[in-house]
Amino acid sequence: MRKVLMLLLLTAFLPGSGQYLSNLQATRNDALFTTYAAPIARSSYKLDQGYSLQFNDPESGVELISSDGPNFGLALRLGNETRFRLKELFKEPVITTSYSDILKYFYYPFENIKVEVCFDVYSSGSAFMDITVSNNGKFENQITLIPYHFYPSPDSLVSLEHSNLFDGYFYPLAKKPDSWMKEHQIPIKTSLKAYLLSDLPFDSVVATGFRKGAKTRMTTGPIDDIRRSLLIKQISSAETVAMFGMRTIRLEPGESARFRIVLGLEDASVRKQDAFRKLKPLFDVEPGKIISEDEKIYSKIPLIRLPGRDDEMLYWSCFSLMRQCMMQAEGKCADNYYVFSREPKWGWGYGGQVFHESLSMLAYVYMDPVSAMNSQRVFIGRQQPDGYINYRTGPYLDETIPYANQLTTSAPWFNYINLEVYKISKDTKFLKEAYISGKKFYLYYVKNRDSNRNGLCEWGAEGELESVRDARVAVWDQVGRPMNFEGPDVNSMLVMEARSLSEMARILRLDADSKQWEDLAKQRSALIEQTMWDTVTGFYYNIYKLNQGFNFHKANDLKIKEIIGFLPLWAGVSSSGHAEKLLQSLRDPLEFNRPYGIPTLTAKSDYYNPIGYWNGPVWVQWEYLLCRGLRDYGYKRDASEITRRVLNNMIWHLKQDHVFWEFFSPDEHQAGWNKTYIWAGIAARMLIDEYLVK
Repeated sequence: MRKVLMLLLLTAFLPGSGQYLSNLQATRNDALFTTYAAPIARSSYKLDQGYSLQFNDPESGVELISSDGPNFGLALRLGNETRFRLKELFKEPVITTSYSDILKYFYYPFENIKVEVCFDVYSSGSAFMDITVSNNGKFENQITLIPYHFYPSPDSLVSLEHSNLFDGYFYPLAKKPDSWMKEHQIPIKTSLKAYLLSDLPFDSVVATGFRKGAKTRMTTGPIDDIRRSLLIKQISSAETVAMFGMRTIRLEPGESARFRIVLGLEDASVRKQDAFRKLKPLFDVEPGKIISEDEKIYSKIPLIRLPGRDDEMLYWSCFSLMRQCMMQAEGKCADNYYVFSREPKWGWGYGGQVFHESLSMLAYVYMDPVSAMNSQRVFIGRQQPDGYINYRTGPYLDETIPYANQLTTSAPWFNYINLEVYKISKDTKFLKEAYISGKKFYLYYVKNRDSNRNGLCEWGAEGELESVRDARVAVWDQVGRPMNFEGPDVNSMLVMEARSLSEMARILRLDADSKQWEDLAKQRSALIEQTMWDTVTGFYYNIYKLNQGFNFHKANDLKIKEIIGFLPLWAGVSSSGHAEKLLQSLRDPLEFNRPYGIPTLTAKSDYYNPIGYWNGPVWVQWEYLLCRGLRDYGYKRDASEITRRVLNNMIWHLKQDHVFWEFFSPDEHQAGWNKTYIWAGIAARMLIDEYLVK
């Protein structure tokens, strides 16, 4: 009876599988991720539009925004007062449903006027917004609805046209690729047309543009003082163009009005009639069906007993982030793949997959094992006959970055990720594919990265990129280029690659192969212990490849304590004695034991910068690897403390701006440089390792 009671109590604390995000009561003070993009099946690389809900800036409207437009909001006028800014609302927004592609929320602009919104990013080029306005008061009200659209570009909206046939509007919209996209010839659409349809015809529409200080206005209906007063609000600026629809309705007490706005983007070459016909069916799409489909997908996520609401929000948000970055097979990708971020869309994050971003699959596989396996198959499918795999692999990009007669590849986490994905998917067919490909990749890597054939590897080609740590690395900046050194990072990864291949071979009943791989792992582990461990400081360092010493330009200049010195724990390389010594640095608050996680460089270094790049900040995927190693060595309390500190900072930022960041400060509530970054989703795996009910 006691066991049954405990089970019932435990179940009461668990969020409903796949239902949690359908039954939210989340405000701007909750740790909820609020960026949305099209589902995998309706995604398209060349024209892909995502949106973020802005509902936490008192001076701005409650708006669906994107980094380069278009952006959408709703103003309402009751009596002589027009409201749209957050600070003006009678009651702030409450989010009731939030998945990777769909959002529902409500708010009260006026005391008795309730606005309910359902926003769905239906495809990469289309979205719809259902708006229900209700009069909950005792008297009839006349309300003017003013949906508005604005664009942070002075080159857009030079004309506004109306289609009588479809009762919709369209206008040109320019999207400018960044320098990286131009350099790599990323084929995104730049010359577009935006389309707007509504099943509640507007009384009038007005558009205004500001170009180099000169305002231009286009209108399809009369303009009165109300419209003029709205146009000069902060929505419009010297770098903005804006469009406003107007419709006045009367609502009796208890009466509601519902209307849908359909939004579309198309290449400028597409005929307007074809674009409108493509968008018309969106008026018949049922949001409930989309939510049910999402619930089914999210239902696979493990149920975890988490300590509180903040952790629950973070946990489910991580899966929304990762799900959102997945896109369907296209171009050179025969299987679904991911990008680092879809909103905002920035070149470096929109090129394709890289092994270190694929560490996020260790978490995502719990949600969708098929998509996680297919993402790894993208690498397998593009592998060259000699075993080489691109640094970056995307639908329209094979980035090899030649340097010093070598091709740059990714940091060798390939087999490790494949094995971890298999452990959840249990798909033997995938394991066989992965083993064949992984064996070839390992052999390629050790052949091309051990220049002196001493059994230890250095980073090759464009080593800063291959090593993941591509800027502000203390050793790279202060001592020498990575190809000069044999490091505990690359060699620990190769130990784990060999061990992963050994386990894969064992599962496939290739016993002789399994033993050979395990022997290779042991040999490399012994070399790491013998050459890279410093007994004086109790830490692992890079060594000069020509003499296996800690001196390059001067005595001991390679003895710089970086986070890579902890990777031998993750790879199972460290002896128990060495592990205990490492913990002394890890637990020292003047070095690595910082308030919000383990920095990438000891805080004692003059080069330390908590918000720099690889010279201080917390990178969540490395925190996961470190915590995994600590748990394997029995240091569970240390792993739990680090997990808690890292997650607390992520939660704080989700509450502030509702996005995930590329990295976080270990010392205070700061984050940078890029947001909505897929690998932050591995925080879900940290929670699974910490709290999973087994």
